[in-house]
Amino acid sequence: MKAVRIHSYGGLETLIYEDAPQPKPEEGQVLIHVRAAGVNPIDWKIRQGFLKDVFPYEMPLILGTDVSGVVEAVGAGVSAFQPGQDVYGVADMTLSGSYAEYAVARAEAIAPMPQSLNYDQAASVPIVAMTAYQALFEIGQLKAGQSVLIHGAAGGVGSFALQFAKNKGIKAIGTASADNLDFVRDLGAQQVIDYKATQFEKAVDGVDMVLDLIGGETQERSWGVLKSGGILVSTASPPSKETAAEKGVRAEIMMVQPKATNLEKIGAMFARGELATFVDGVLPLSEVQQAHELSQNGHVRGKLVLQIPDKYNEYSDPSAGNSP
Repeated sequence: MKAVRIHSYGGLETLIYEDAPQPKPEEGQVLIHVRAAGVNPIDWKIRQGFLKDVFPYEMPLILGTDVSGVVEAVGAGVSAFQPGQDVYGVADMTLSGSYAEYAVARAEAIAPMPQSLNYDQAASVPIVAMTAYQALFEIGQLKAGQSVLIHGAAGGVGSFALQFAKNKGIKAIGTASADNLDFVRDLGAQQVIDYKATQFEKAVDGVDMVLDLIGGETQERSWGVLKSGGILVSTASPPSKETAAEKGVRAEIMMVQPKATNLEKIGAMFARGELATFVDGVLPLSEVQQAHELSQNGHVRGKLVLQIPDKYNEYSDPSAGNSP
């Protein structure tokens, strides 16, 4: 099969489009004939070796977690999925990632693909949507009537966090660049802040939660906007527990946990028309270097997707964008 592998950590040049052995599903696993793969920041962070102490992968490594496609085969003990079924979810890079014609996922990390989405759109959803869902509701425990400040609200995680908050009656405040303010407002932000023109800490006060998707000095400036007992949740860098204690708030670093139950709930929201996903660009798998470069440069609105073409894969119009 064709796949994108890295044989060592490093820059864009380490992404090699080449032939690789086709994986086989073991017990509890599902082999997916990949139609599309989402590009996430964690993909290029792993490629660069930033997370090698956290995720000590063996080389060569097929990157990619977000996946949509068709079940090709199932391993022993898997009864929830059948060959020919459309699925979406998270491929397991320790087995075989999604930047390939075939990928392996654990059965508990995938779910039936929402029928309202095409493959490109479905591949843009799993990691970012589950990250937002888990941050707001499983870690943050937010309820209707509470409030959240979302840094990086126009990105993949931010765009879903805004929609989840709106659907649950949570006041959302989003920071973004000037070009994305209307986009963020349309997604449900009740207050939008141009982070280059306005110091957010002078415009926000007393929120129940800060969802930090940026890190660095943005995180450091966020402590003062939280109410007593509030929580700062970051996907970008570990917040200081000491500072949190001094401020009378809580702090958590999070790494998304792939869960079929989350994917099923998210799929139901798509079916009810409560969610939209935003595909900023679709590239063929062979142009993965360009996709990583775009992702690294930031300011992607929504998600980038890699399309995996093959003789069965004439399903998708590359210009397809957002779900209704």
